[in-house]
Amino acid sequence: MTSAAPSPTTPYPPASTLFGLFAASVERYPERIALEVRDEVLTYAELDRLAAGLAQRLTAAATERGTGRPAKVGLLAARSLTAYAGYLAALRAGAAVVPLNPSFPASRILAIAATTDLDVIVTDEDSARAAQLLAAQAAEDGTPLPPVLALTPAELTRLRTPGPEDGPRSPAAPTSAQDIAYVLYTSGSTGRPRGVPIRHANVLPTLRWLVEEHGFGPEDRLSQNVELSFDVAVLELFTTWSIGAALVIPRPNDVVRPSAFVSAKRITRWFCVPSVGSIAARTNALVPDSMPTMAGVMFGGERLLSEQAEQWAAAAPGARLWNLYGPTEVAIVSTAHELGSGSSLRPAGSNGTLPIGRVPDHLEHVVLDDAGEPAETGELCLRGSQRFDGYLDPADDIGRFLAWRPGERAVIHDGSAPLTRDHWYRTGDRVRVEDGALVFLSRLDHQVKVRGQRIELGDVDAALARHPAVRDAVALVRETGEDSVLVAYYSGEPTTAAELTTFLRRLVPVYMIPGSFTHLAELPLNTNGKVDRAAVAAHDREAAGTTARPATPPLRESSAQ
Repeated sequence: MTSAAPSPTTPYPPASTLFGLFAASVERYPERIALEVRDEVLTYAELDRLAAGLAQRLTAAATERGTGRPAKVGLLAARSLTAYAGYLAALRAGAAVVPLNPSFPASRILAIAATTDLDVIVTDEDSARAAQLLAAQAAEDGTPLPPVLALTPAELTRLRTPGPEDGPRSPAAPTSAQDIAYVLYTSGSTGRPRGVPIRHANVLPTLRWLVEEHGFGPEDRLSQNVELSFDVAVLELFTTWSIGAALVIPRPNDVVRPSAFVSAKRITRWFCVPSVGSIAARTNALVPDSMPTMAGVMFGGERLLSEQAEQWAAAAPGARLWNLYGPTEVAIVSTAHELGSGSSLRPAGSNGTLPIGRVPDHLEHVVLDDAGEPAETGELCLRGSQRFDGYLDPADDIGRFLAWRPGERAVIHDGSAPLTRDHWYRTGDRVRVEDGALVFLSRLDHQVKVRGQRIELGDVDAALARHPAVRDAVALVRETGEDSVLVAYYSGEPTTAAELTTFLRRLVPVYMIPGSFTHLAELPLNTNGKVDRAAVAAHDREAAGTTARPATPPLRESSAQ
């Protein structure tokens, strides 16, 4: 029998910040379980005490540095008590959270730390090696590194149970809806990450909409499946903590073996990147009727095929399935499509993928063709309360926004005039309207998603071209049935895949390393003398007998004149 969670018994909290959502649940449900991580189980009251003590430590560390209240806190931790308490502590201290994935190369973490101007970095014992490499890289580069607050289990225990000598807890720092809640980094075509600052006012409408649409309630138990550097983590954390539900942390292997974990932990809600679910199905970890406690499954991060949804519907027959979509720049989720449940799933779109659905009422959207005019098929553009105000580096805004009004052609933002709330964010995604719902067709630029991770192909090209033996390089996404695989072609001196993989590990995250490397004497060029990605994709298609996804030309610059 399915234990579907009821709707919240009290209204959604009228908080103006992410920490305010959590604080409202602390007040309403102090003795309910807030977090289960490894062998630790904390109530809302206990997690609040820990976050309060850690927030004071963060403030003290920033004060010693001479900055006073911290403005940005780096979180170099994953799937640990430190990671989740640290996230809340940074928000309680009035700071923006900047997740630093411990698996990323030290050079990339250091670039993010410098670009964001972090006041302090919080790390756990598991990430000690990553912290050491970061310090070594900073010393080698001569780059200043903010204080690193390394928390041990003993220190966490002391912060959870403060003694009389610790004095009263400091109140949460005053924070407004217009303050930055978190900063995430996406791949950049120049080879450097792009910072995406999201205000509390941007993300709260998303969370409220999701809770109300899905009927989340305090009896729910949500699994936290993705890394904190992926924006969906904000959805998992704060839909849970806004309603007094329990956040349950799986080990990385549990995510690809969901049936056993869901049953053991009585999980009711699950977020799934489709290709990760396919891995579970191929390893017999997603068998029919194996997840009777599940009330809802949310898909997102990449295209969703009917067979992938059907596998989950069979495994969790009582769950409602949803397909979610949204760029990081428009606060996590911008469209949703209810797929149904059990054997009554909705059909796929004309291209074989399930629709991404409809845009909520609090957002505006328009689909523009190559001429910059409204059409049934074209680029999806969004604006409204969830849209961010621009990248940390304003130079990254150029070409990513446009001005458009009915009856006029779109004008692409070139940086010559200020960016305003009236500008539309260009998602770079080509969609089609079918039966009132949006269907994702392809990327318009060189940005792709592989297993839920957003990758700028130019970032991979640039990193690979830094190898002494490589002259030119092109990365592509090869579609192989249910899965997508990153592959690379290069010219120069033939080099082993092992050598190229080892080289890239020092420069980019693991998910950005191609699964194969193919040497060509020369890469094909177009009439402008640039590497012809479409020609390389055609070659890959012919050689592999599959589908290689090249970049599709974006909205033409000339159409904006």
